[in-house]
Amino acid sequence: MVLFPAFLLILAACDGGSPHFMGIEPTRVEVEGSVFAVRVKGRLAEAVRINPQYAPRMGPIGARAAKAMEQVSGCAVREVRGDQALILGILDC
Repeated sequence: MVLFPAFLLILAACDGGSPHFMGIEPTRVEVEGSVFAVRVKGRLAEAVRINPQYAPRMGPIGARAAKAMEQVSGCAVREVRGDQALILGILDC
């Protein structure tokens, strides 16, 4: 019985932002089959991939995340860093 509330808490944290982006509501964006929760703060953007998807490399996922960040921020993404699940973008605004 105690496991059920813990399971719900874990699910709620799946698209939680990193500490720098805490408190910012995400915008959900789908790009080429990948779904991201995107947050923007200043010249940084964060895309958390929230759909189950096989992603062995950062390459294609990083490009999709950059497109999602550009849609939300209205700025070009100069550089992306991170992994297949959590991508940080440096914006060129």
